[in-house]
Amino acid sequence: MFCRYFCFLGLCLFLPTQRRCSLGHVPDLHGRETTSLPGFENLTMGYNKYLRPYFGGEPVQIAMSLDIASISSISESDMDYTATIYLRQRWTDPRLVFHGNKSFTLDARLVELLWVPDTYIVESKRSFLHDVTVGNRLIRLFSNGTILYALRITTTVACNMDLSKYPMDTQTCRLQLESWGYDENDVTFTWLRGNDSVHGIEKLRLSQYTVERYYTLVTKSQQETGSYPRLILQFELRRNVLYFILETYVPSTLLVMLSWVSFWITLDSVPARTCIGVTTVLSMTTLMIGSRSSLSKTNCFIKAIDVYLGICFSFIFGALVEYAVAHYSSSQKCAAKAPQEGPADELTKEMEEVNITNILNSSITSYKRQISFTSIEISSDNLNCSGLTMKTHEKIKCVLRNKMHRIMGYFTIQNPSNVDHYSKLLFPLFFMLVNVFYWAYYLYF
Repeated sequence: MFCRYFCFLGLCLFLPTQRRCSLGHVPDLHGRETTSLPGFENLTMGYNKYLRPYFGGEPVQIAMSLDIASISSISESDMDYTATIYLRQRWTDPRLVFHGNKSFTLDARLVELLWVPDTYIVESKRSFLHDVTVGNRLIRLFSNGTILYALRITTTVACNMDLSKYPMDTQTCRLQLESWGYDENDVTFTWLRGNDSVHGIEKLRLSQYTVERYYTLVTKSQQETGSYPRLILQFELRRNVLYFILETYVPSTLLVMLSWVSFWITLDSVPARTCIGVTTVLSMTTLMIGSRSSLSKTNCFIKAIDVYLGICFSFIFGALVEYAVAHYSSSQKCAAKAPQEGPADELTKEMEEVNITNILNSSITSYKRQISFTSIEISSDNLNCSGLTMKTHEKIKCVLRNKMHRIMGYFTIQNPSNVDHYSKLLFPLFFMLVNVFYWAYYLYF
C-alpha cells in the first residue's frame, strides 16, 4: 500500500522501469538493489514505520528549528504561558533514498505511514495540533532520504515565576523539547542553526512584557529509564512597569500626600481632620485589595507592590494617629489649666460672703488632719517620702509613684501645636527617604 502511494506521486519515475518501487531496497548506479542496513535484511525487506532509521546502529540525528507565531497570554496566577509555534524537524532515513535531486511535498496523511520522532514538549499543560481546514502538518521528502516534518502547535507551558519584585520583575521561561521513548542511544537532538534556529520571538509585541533576550541550549535529561536528549529555548521577559505606575503607584502616593493636608488644619477642626484621615485610610485599603485581586492565587508572595502599598498605608495611618496624639495632648493641657483658674474665680465670690477668719480656721484644721493621717508632705510636683512615721512599703510606693510621674513628664507634650509643626517636615522627609531606598533596591538589586 505504501509503495502504491509513492509510485502514484511519481517517485518511481526516477527508477528503472523493470524495478518495482520498494522502500526497503535502494537502487544504486550499477542497477543492484542493496538494503539500507546490512545484516538486518529480515527487518528491512519492506519499510517498517515502527523501526527507526539506522535501527540497531548509530542514533538518528534530528535537527530542529522553531518559529514563534505568538505568545497569547502569560498568567502569573497559573504560572504558565500560552504560545503558538511552528516546529520543524529534519532527519535522514536511508530507506527513503531515491534517484534524482528533487524534493517532493507529500500529503500530510502519509505521516501515518512513516516513522517520525516521538518529540514532546516538557512541562506542557495543554497542547493541540491545528486542524483547520486540514491537519496543519507538512511532509517533504528529499532525494537523499532527508525528511522535513513541520507542525503547527498551540501549547500552554508551565513557567516558574519569582514574583518577589512584581511589577519590576524579569521572568525567565523555557520551551523544552525532548524525546519521549528514544534515549540518546537511539536519537540525538540538535538545533539546526544554533540561536538562528528560532525566529519570530524578537518581533513579538506583548501587553505587559518585553522580550529582553533569548538563547538555545542542548542538554540531556537523566531519567530512571535512561538519558534522553533535550533542546531548550530560554527567553527572558521584562515586565513593563509604566502601567502599574499609573494605576497603583501614583494614586497611592497622592493619597499619602492628601493625608498631609490635615497638618495645616487647626486642632480644633475635629470633623475636618478626622474625615481626611478616615477617608485616606479607607481609600488606601481599597487600593490594596484591588492590586491583589488580579493575583489572587499568588498571595503567598510578598511582592514589591505590596511593600510599597504597605509603606503608603503606614504613612497614612501615622498621619491619623498624629492627630489623635496632638488632640489628646491639647485637651489634657486645657484640662490642667481649668482647675487653676476655676477656684480663683470662686474664691473671689466667696470672699464677699464668707469671713476670712472662718476660711483660715477651716484650712488649718484640714491641714492638720492630713498631716496626722499620712505624715506625708505634698509638694507641687512630687511627694516627699521622707516622713518619719512612714512605713517601708509606703516609702517604696511613694518612690515608684514619683518615678512614674517623672517618666510621664518626659512624654508630656508641652506645646501640642508643635506636633503639627514637626509633622509637616518629618512626614515628607521620611517618605522621600523610604522611596529612594525602595526604588534603588528593587531596580538595581
